[in-house]
Amino acid sequence: MGIYSVELYLQVRLACADGMSQRAAAKRFNVSRDTVRKMLSFSSPPGYRRQSVPQRPKLDGFVAIIDGWLEGDRCVPRKQRHTAKRVFDRLRAEHGFTGGYTIIKDYIREREQRSREMFVPLAHPAGDAQADFGEALVEIGGVQQKAYFFALDLPHSDACYVRAYPAAVAEARWTDTFMPSRSSGAVPRSIVYDNDRRLVAKILPDGTRKRATLFSAFLSHYVIRDRYARPGKGNEKGNVEGLVGYCRRNFMVPIPKFPTWEAFNLWLEEQCRKRQQDKVRGQSETIGERLQRDLAAMQPLPATPFEACDQTSGRVSSQSPCATGPTIIRFRWPGPSGGLDQGLCR
Repeated sequence: MGIYSVELYLQVRLACADGMSQRAAAKRFNVSRDTVRKMLSFSSPPGYRRQSVPQRPKLDGFVAIIDGWLEGDRCVPRKQRHTAKRVFDRLRAEHGFTGGYTIIKDYIREREQRSREMFVPLAHPAGDAQADFGEALVEIGGVQQKAYFFALDLPHSDACYVRAYPAAVAEARWTDTFMPSRSSGAVPRSIVYDNDRRLVAKILPDGTRKRATLFSAFLSHYVIRDRYARPGKGNEKGNVEGLVGYCRRNFMVPIPKFPTWEAFNLWLEEQCRKRQQDKVRGQSETIGERLQRDLAAMQPLPATPFEACDQTSGRVSSQSPCATGPTIIRFRWPGPSGGLDQGLCR
């Protein structure tokens, strides 16, 4: 009779959901009651399902021998590995195999299909981001030094934002994550990070992360979901890993030379804007056109920025300097010149 259509599955399931009995549904739609029970168990035709493992009486006793030969082939040159014909000949000569060549050939083909490495294209929803740090040599003010550049990637559109610092401090992550969002007024819904100690204080045995205090405050302020790549699994945030390499090859070769860090970062922002005119292989739209969908899926930027600094509470008396005016304190926040910016204690 063939496989019943999805439309029939829908009609039967709707009828039973409205109170019709399985017996009445079988009579109304002219199917058996077993078929009605199957339709209530599956939302669409499940296709053919094998009930038992196929029996191969002449082959089953030699499967372990064949698998051992083929596993050993992984350590020898490809042109000296066993073919199905060679396996068949050795089984007959060395182990008294009485079966035919076809079952040997079919088993080896099936085994190769099971062990073959497969790749599935990833679909990235709009509004999500990935973040990471990279390193490169730069020359700032005539002094050659190492730059730590923050890279933010939007996998859906391949849009990026890059900013360099003289040190990979934690505050750079909070400042730069939303630097490009301030003009658009949007915030990524989620961000994938690595397991940096500036972010994750400890990984618990069950795999959950104990976040750093400042990082938790950052997430709470912008109401975003944090996700993490497993240790040693850089492919789980492969877009930003590729972006770090792209920036190093295209933006920092030859070694950039700028008078100040601010001039260098302004140049990097300009390169990111120019890149929005490009079309990534396999895409019919430019990065900038797809970026509009990313921005539309993001959440609004809070009215107040996040204060990326360590805050401590204290007691103020009539003799404290703060009683007569603001006192300057130093935050752990790298400024454009590479030093520490100053903030006000109010």
